[in-house]
Amino acid sequence: MLKPSLQLKLGQTLTMTPQLQQAIRLLQLPVLDLNAQIQEALEENIMLEMEDLPDLPRTEAETTAEVETIKADDMWQTRSAERVQDGGWNGEGRPVSEFADESGQSLREHLLWQLEMEHFTPREVVIGEALVDSINDDGYLTADLADICANLDIQSEVTDAEIERTLTKIQRLDPIGVGARSISECIILQLSQLDWKTRGLQLAIDIAADHLDLVASRDYGELRRGLRTTEDELHEALALVRGCNPKPGLAVSPAAAEYVIPDVFVRKIDNRWQVEISPTGVPRLSVNQQYAKLLRGSSEHSVLKSQLQEARWLIRSLEIRNDTLLKVATSIVARQTQFLEHGDEAMKPMVLRDIAEEIGMHESTISRVTTNKYMHTPRGVFEFKHFFSSHLASASGEDQSSTSVRAKIRKLIGAENPAKPLSDSKITNLLKDEGISVARRTVAKYREAMNIPSSSDRRSRETR
Repeated sequence: MLKPSLQLKLGQTLTMTPQLQQAIRLLQLPVLDLNAQIQEALEENIMLEMEDLPDLPRTEAETTAEVETIKADDMWQTRSAERVQDGGWNGEGRPVSEFADESGQSLREHLLWQLEMEHFTPREVVIGEALVDSINDDGYLTADLADICANLDIQSEVTDAEIERTLTKIQRLDPIGVGARSISECIILQLSQLDWKTRGLQLAIDIAADHLDLVASRDYGELRRGLRTTEDELHEALALVRGCNPKPGLAVSPAAAEYVIPDVFVRKIDNRWQVEISPTGVPRLSVNQQYAKLLRGSSEHSVLKSQLQEARWLIRSLEIRNDTLLKVATSIVARQTQFLEHGDEAMKPMVLRDIAEEIGMHESTISRVTTNKYMHTPRGVFEFKHFFSSHLASASGEDQSSTSVRAKIRKLIGAENPAKPLSDSKITNLLKDEGISVARRTVAKYREAMNIPSSSDRRSRETR
């Protein structure tokens, strides 16, 4: 017979609070979009001010009068109330406000890059590439798994379990929700990232699984009766559902940024490489202390108090963004010192997990930090992603990075006899003499990626 008992357990969980969600959104923004968001916040939030701008002296009477004027402005209060409401899908087709990735990457390129950086087996990479090719711009898998399996060029047969397992791994990539086969699955994938102790989470998953039609038709009475829940519980669950993005793929846009503004600067000082956040990239914000002082001990001005809380969240989120950028950049520089000293041929192999494990963060966070963030070095301005490359085995036992192998191929072709250009097979043998084991088709793949013609085309140009 079982007896009831009490047990005490200690554990750590991550709760996606509004502050954390805001920090994650700001983390993935490039400098130009971040500055635009900050400028908008400065215009709408009276509690925020830029530290770099000189403030004109104001009397307490003037400050109090301005606060009362703002409080009396009903239109302003309405706009503020609408802005602080939960954003997201409301069942009427209104999308979540997302900031598009301005890196110039397509969703396919973004997923294939993660596919290379993550720990996929060679067989899973082939299956994963076929799956990614079937994902549309919204982030949904449009082809049937059986059709994808039939078109795979793999010698041994692919089982249903194998392709399902690979799809599950792809659905964990950034952006969350990608690879879903329906809007229901897409929302469930995003909800599953939340802490299981989040209030209303299980009810939100049940709604996403079977009752999205009732949410779309706003038939909340029928929804409440069908789920046998209270109005408050339903409200909490619906807030979680509306916080999901029904089109996660649109967060990655092919539009290229007009300007590149470095997020960090790397300099060599006293024979040591040092990293610092760009002082001109993002303005420093602070809370307007004159307004904040008026709110202390007062039960009025609820809208201004809400703005004060938002201002503090924004400032804290910017601090988290800078700290994370600095940690990631410092870790990258420490691993790629030889590249900074000697160039591409000295680039070390490095994947997302290497940085994630070193600084104690998740790989998806590292992916957000390294996307469309730039580092100014003595060798030029590079995107953070430039420093990541896959491992290639060598005879010496020290792995080579794909970037260094590309640089060696470019160097060999640059030094070849124009009358007798090197074939891909010859380049493969020359690399093997240097202890680098690489297949001929890999050499061809790298050469084409660098827009270098084949040996026959190079010979033809020479004869002309």
